[in-house]
Amino acid sequence: MSDEGNSRFRAARVARFTESVIREMTRLAIRHQAVNLAQGFPDFPAPDVLKEAAARAVAEDYNQYAITWGSKPLRDAIAAKYLRYHGLELDPEREITVVCGSTEGMVASLLATTNPDDEIVMFEPFYENYGPDADLCSARRRYVSLHAPEWSFDPAELRAAFGPRTKAIILNSPHNPTGKVFQRQELDQIAALCQEFDTLCITDEIYEHIVYDGAVHVPMLTLPGMRQRTILISSMSKTYSVTGWRVGWVLAPPHLTASIRKVHDFLTVGAAAPLQQAGVLALSMPDEYYSSLAGHYLQRRDLLMDHLAAAGLPCTRPGGAYYLMADITPFGLSDDLLFIRHLIENIGVAAVPGSSFFATPGCGAQFVRFCFCKKYETLEQAGRLLRRMRSGELHVAELPSS
Repeated sequence: MSDEGNSRFRAARVARFTESVIREMTRLAIRHQAVNLAQGFPDFPAPDVLKEAAARAVAEDYNQYAITWGSKPLRDAIAAKYLRYHGLELDPEREITVVCGSTEGMVASLLATTNPDDEIVMFEPFYENYGPDADLCSARRRYVSLHAPEWSFDPAELRAAFGPRTKAIILNSPHNPTGKVFQRQELDQIAALCQEFDTLCITDEIYEHIVYDGAVHVPMLTLPGMRQRTILISSMSKTYSVTGWRVGWVLAPPHLTASIRKVHDFLTVGAAAPLQQAGVLALSMPDEYYSSLAGHYLQRRDLLMDHLAAAGLPCTRPGGAYYLMADITPFGLSDDLLFIRHLIENIGVAAVPGSSFFATPGCGAQFVRFCFCKKYETLEQAGRLLRRMRSGELHVAELPSS
């Protein structure tokens, strides 16, 4: 079939889609046997108690459909956790929907709330799924820059992005890829605009327990005036080191939850029943679990930062999540794709080109993103390999020309 014939069967809504760069980097890492600091999944075991709970749930025959919007024990556990940590009183019957990971939670929320040509505001750089999610809804993207090195936004620029067609703003905090934790003053500015322009705030809070140096995660849902216009999305993936389980949740007021549940029902029917049962145990973990989680990631962050600095790759210290945005300009380069190829093929370490987190042409090419959700031994191995660039054993001059 000709290219013209192929295009006839290609939906316009996916015309802008590209392959996931993050997952492409994982495939390249496997091909070249490189240390994978590209994709954000742990290479260490999930907690034994969770694995045992999942196995027990299968053995006890939690193997058929759960209620479409989530098993009652898990929805009750989610409600209890948010009351415990954030003082939020949620109705498990009308305000909580269990979904197949935060990825489905985001697209289901957008499909449930937006119409063609509605505008979605998102901060740039952004997690790579958000743009295609907006495209799937035939919505229009409006970008607001986060300016390095603090990754702060200009309030005037943010205000200019809002208008009569603005349906929602997507807020990811702690932020992927920068590690920025939005401060209360910034959240207040966003909340004020949402109320002024009658706009939703859809928040991705998957890294909420991974914060450092006194940073505090504040859910937008808790701010005055935002309870009825906020959709909170999170998941078990990062907090409990089970990225392959695909169990997440969406918290929203009843009038929004009803629409989200309809989309979820026809999109996926429901998340895996035995893993939902194990999630009940996960969400009841003691406070010590979360403080230990953040403490271990803090040590990993500092270890990888030291290795990157020794390799001549400075980066801003993140306040949350488990990523580092390293600056490659000390190597005299402005082509992150070329640099990544060199890293994977010649050095043996995989990262993600910074430009993949930007839609604006030419932006982000001075950055590469490394993740540090790995064993200490993995980070040490990566550090030894990265230092070869600094030592002169391999030179930038050896980079491939194309």
